[in-house]
Amino acid sequence: MRKLTSLAPILLGASIGALLLVTPALADVQPYPASFKTEAVATNGTSLFVRVGGHGPAVVLLHGYGESGDMWTPLATALMANHTVIVPDLRGMGLSSHPAGGYDKATQARDIAGILAQLHVDRFALVTHDIGNMVGFALATQMPDRVTKFVLLDAPVPGVGPWDEILKNPLLWHFRFGGPDMERLVAGRERIYLDRFWNEFSADPKRFDEASRQHYAKLYALPGGMHSGFAQFAAFDQDAIDNRAWLAAGHKLTMPMLAIGGAKSFGPMMATVMRAAATDVTQGVIADSGHWLMEEQPAATVAMVQAFLEDGK
Repeated sequence: MRKLTSLAPILLGASIGALLLVTPALADVQPYPASFKTEAVATNGTSLFVRVGGHGPAVVLLHGYGESGDMWTPLATALMANHTVIVPDLRGMGLSSHPAGGYDKATQARDIAGILAQLHVDRFALVTHDIGNMVGFALATQMPDRVTKFVLLDAPVPGVGPWDEILKNPLLWHFRFGGPDMERLVAGRERIYLDRFWNEFSADPKRFDEASRQHYAKLYALPGGMHSGFAQFAAFDQDAIDNRAWLAAGHKLTMPMLAIGGAKSFGPMMATVMRAAATDVTQGVIADSGHWLMEEQPAATVAMVQAFLEDGK
């Protein structure tokens, strides 16, 4: 594989040397700007695929299940003029490695902390979706003084707010779906399994386009992909224990927070959930959208997130 140039001009004055070009996009999805560099970064006993571009204060974008860091292309493109944008694929997803364990969100937060240390990033904003909300929340609890702002998109956090009631929703049966037999059931049928999420959690399934479906289905069909995905959900019980222990100790997050829900998904419930764990929560609702905000209403979502991050508050 050929070398890419150093990230030194864009990494807040840091240099981590030449980067490896990793596999290009697997389908005709919107690419990152050519100025973004990519690297497989060794961190916390695993290796994460990371994209970095832009200049200015750092912002970390964390994706969720059924996608990879590729979901953030429109937002990363909008933010890169005024921010150093850091976009990893989470442990076991996208083009990151698939270790046997470590899918509790506290461990995955340490994955991200390791990347930030290598990039010499001290303070940063967080923008997260779905599983990314859970990893971002764990990261914010581990280093609250370093997170400048926190935007969460349309998914609950284990053990926070009405978590036990949320678990009763029959649409969330996949939280308990996993294990060797389940992996055998979906082997070779990854697209069928994932279509269920993209269809049922959308306000209009047609907005999650065919190119994106093909792209993500191929990523999740990579060796270990579905096993790692199931492990993300299997860790929710431990995540809830960790978060409840943190809350029981009297902690709350104090950085400015924007909790965004799709109007036809979590809606204003996102802010309700996060007010159980944070003191400065702004509510955001994206009209005519389900769970997949960046696919269903990208312009409105980018505008809301960008306005919050660039507000002088």
